[in-house]
Amino acid sequence: TRETDALQPGRLVDKVNAFVLAGGSAFGLDAASGVMKALEEKGEGYETGFAKVPIVPAAVLYDLGIGSASVRPDAAMGRAAFDACSDECPQGILGAGTGATAGKLTPGLTPFKSGIGTASMKLPGGATIGAIAAVNAAGDIFDHRTGALLGGASTPDGTMVAAADAIFAAGAASGFTGNTTIGVIATDAKLTREQTNRLALQAHDGYAMAIRPVHMPVDGDTIFAASTGVY
Repeated sequence: TRETDALQPGRLVDKVNAFVLAGGSAFGLDAASGVMKALEEKGEGYETGFAKVPIVPAAVLYDLGIGSASVRPDAAMGRAAFDACSDECPQGILGAGTGATAGKLTPGLTPFKSGIGTASMKLPGGATIGAIAAVNAAGDIFDHRTGALLGGASTPDGTMVAAADAIFAAGAASGFTGNTTIGVIATDAKLTREQTNRLALQAHDGYAMAIRPVHMPVDGDTIFAASTGVY
């Protein structure tokens, strides 16, 4: 992650200029540098008295085992992503979700190919809340409303199996370490810093509803929360 300390309660910084989600493990954090440069050119950032410093928190997931480990996001790609920003938000196997997989706890089975997805809804009071997540989880993905397995490891004949069932049958888990689910949850409701941090905490409970098991030692789950404060 990058700039997470600045987001904690009690810090001077009270506004972020952008979030970056990327693949490439720690190498991918370089993408945030390109976004910072673009924001600096637009005169955006935290005023320090000598220069405006754009605040760009970032989180990356580990996908170096998919494709070539030498291909990962850099500053130029971060800048290109910034320049391509629009109201459209494509989903699937792209961006931070390009190398994302799920259901990786079961030895000998094929992980589920996941990606990046978004959702939003109007709240009863009129505000809107939205979320984006790149799901690269060790655990399986479930529909929290029905309990149905949506994404898990597959046997050679293509049958999808929940990790817990397969682990009990095999007697062991793989212990795969290349995971991390990252995302941003944002709302136009007017929230304080403390309320926004609480929103991030609640969002981790959302992870737990959809990913099982979640927050394991082999995961690096991160989610940012933000309020535009305009509603």
